[in-house]
Amino acid sequence: MQEPIITNLPQSRVEMKFAVTPEEAKPFIEQAAEELQTAKPIQGFRPWKAPYDIVKQNFGEMKIWEMALERIVRNRYVHTILENKIDALGSPEVSVEQLVPGQEMKFTVIATIMPQVLNLLPYEESLVKKTVRAVEESEVDHAIDDLRKMRRTEAVTDRAATKEDLVVIDMDIKKGGVSIEGGAAKGYRIYLNEAHYIPGFADELVGLKKGDEKTFTLSFPKEHYQKMLAGGAADFTVTATEVFELKLPELNDELAKSLGVESLEKLRELLLTNLKNEAEQKAEESAEIELLEKLVEGSKFSEIPDLLVNEEVRKMWSELQHAAEHQGMKMEDYMSHLKKSTDEMKMEMVPRAIERVQAAVLVKEIAKREQVEVPDKELEEEIDRILTGVKDKETRDRVSSPEYRDYVAAQMRNRKTIELLKKKAVKVE
Repeated sequence: MQEPIITNLPQSRVEMKFAVTPEEAKPFIEQAAEELQTAKPIQGFRPWKAPYDIVKQNFGEMKIWEMALERIVRNRYVHTILENKIDALGSPEVSVEQLVPGQEMKFTVIATIMPQVLNLLPYEESLVKKTVRAVEESEVDHAIDDLRKMRRTEAVTDRAATKEDLVVIDMDIKKGGVSIEGGAAKGYRIYLNEAHYIPGFADELVGLKKGDEKTFTLSFPKEHYQKMLAGGAADFTVTATEVFELKLPELNDELAKSLGVESLEKLRELLLTNLKNEAEQKAEESAEIELLEKLVEGSKFSEIPDLLVNEEVRKMWSELQHAAEHQGMKMEDYMSHLKKSTDEMKMEMVPRAIERVQAAVLVKEIAKREQVEVPDKELEEEIDRILTGVKDKETRDRVSSPEYRDYVAAQMRNRKTIELLKKKAVKVE
């Protein structure tokens, strides 16, 4: 079998030129002839039993060779990338230079390959400092206040609303005398001691009693997601339908017991521990991000293929959409606020997308150098954990599939590699 001519191309691509003699192609041609008979039997012959000349008369020799070529391309391509340890991505481009029955087949395959780390920044010494901030007692006080608010009671009152009350209103917002889209609301609950997204709104409701109506003018924040409202003034007409006095539970052991803790002192200790753990986690995450950024910045990579950049931009766009929806915004409104088109926003994502791809390539390279592996036992335990509580057969089959197992193994290997990196290159202060 003739060896292909392999040439590295720009943009992390590799070109493989193949030449296959008629003798080398013969098994594939015979197989193609049999397959054609199976799909469309030839009268007077049992499937697969017609002589080659009969098959050629019925289907044409070029048809046989075209079908054989598909199998040959696949066979030679897979053999070449495995033999030469080429880390190919996606589907390759195939071009045929010569396909004439009885003559040598010639074709070229161009594949996109994983980018390489050309020069890796040493990570055996401290590159990043992890600093865990101290937790103040005032933070514990604030956490306890939040817990009290969660257990506060609401009692209807006939008196005028104070800054510590809850007011339920019907509202209509107009601009230029015309009601704005989404500006009408009924049963809108406003806690007057909490900041509202429209500055000054809660203050206007202080002093209202049930049944009171009030009209006032306020300006929307400049960063408001609705372009037509951002920074502009609007007229608000509100009617108080209820006023509730908010009563917080006493700050004592009974409050702690209602939360499953034996005393107020133990509750404070628990909250302090939780806040310290949260500060530790944030410091850990911050150090990890900084470490990967420094490694990427200080290392050199081969060209990142467009295939990977485009896929990473797609992921980032999906993440942005999810974040916007989570905040109750429509993506169209968010884009309108930024005064940018989809294409403009995606183009701005490209530099960050390249960095993310480089970080993934870097972690993969370090995993190989450090021989990071995921034992079968650990993988099985993780798959079992994922399957816990999953009863849907389709989901269980997908999680148990070889493809998904490979995905989970890769994620576990990445995590192990990053933990190894942090042990080597993060200094704890």
